[in-house]
Amino acid sequence: MADRSRLRGPPEDRTPAELLTFGVVNLDKPPGPSSHQVSGWLRDAVDETLADRAPDATIEQAAHAGTLDPKVTGCLPVMLGEATRLAQVFLEGHKEYVAVLECHAPVPADAESVVAEFEGPIYQKPPRKSAVARRLRVREIYDLEVLETDERRLLLRIRCESGTYVRKLCHDLGLALGTGGHMGHLRRTATSPFDDRDLHSAHDFLDALAYWREDGDPEVLLDVVDPAERILEGLPGVVIAPSAAREVANGAPVYDPGVLEVDDEARAGELVACYTPNGAAVCLGEFVDDASRDVTVDLERVLV
Repeated sequence: MADRSRLRGPPEDRTPAELLTFGVVNLDKPPGPSSHQVSGWLRDAVDETLADRAPDATIEQAAHAGTLDPKVTGCLPVMLGEATRLAQVFLEGHKEYVAVLECHAPVPADAESVVAEFEGPIYQKPPRKSAVARRLRVREIYDLEVLETDERRLLLRIRCESGTYVRKLCHDLGLALGTGGHMGHLRRTATSPFDDRDLHSAHDFLDALAYWREDGDPEVLLDVVDPAERILEGLPGVVIAPSAAREVANGAPVYDPGVLEVDDEARAGELVACYTPNGAAVCLGEFVDDASRDVTVDLERVLV
């Protein structure tokens, strides 16, 4: 049986093998393959590389954050190994896109004011080809900006709640404009806390793996793969003692005596990330603010 009491070292000191089994790649998804296919290719490449360079390390899975349709490009964080336990964090953040709205008639003069009306909460029903039930639901559009106008096209920047269907939004915008319309090209520019300022292509990742595999130099790989803790940047944090972290590894909640520090932004009932003093992630859990209990965090995901 694996020793679940062993804690990870500081994120900045991890070896390539440690990063590849608990790391994340901010991938620039190409058009063509599905998000699932891309994740599978990265997993297989890591598995093959580890078999050569670090046989004691294994990776059983990889997962992507927020599905992109095959034709859609852009920001697709891919979690490697045990980092897949952090997938729920991406449900908490926002998404940002640049989209082309193809109107079916010339763009009206009042297009920008019509588009602006869609900022705020909107009703959406998922399309027929979706992985969720087709029930009417509310999604928040935080910012909707017309970047450029052509005769029959609008270039839009959309910042929205996770789970918003941009294709459906474009359809509804076309109806509101009176022209009809559909989504043309779509690129995701951010999925919180990742954005397009440090994207890496699949070729970048495969080249970095090959360089480490053949020459043993980890420098390029360390530039491409981030410690999994980067996924948690948007969550409030709780620092706990190493002794408390070992108890968490065996299924105990985070009890008050083991807590060293609590982020001011932590709120009762909301998701928080727990760390050891060296910055290594220990668990995800629900923050407890109840004087009648001696628990600070109820566990949801153990990461050690």
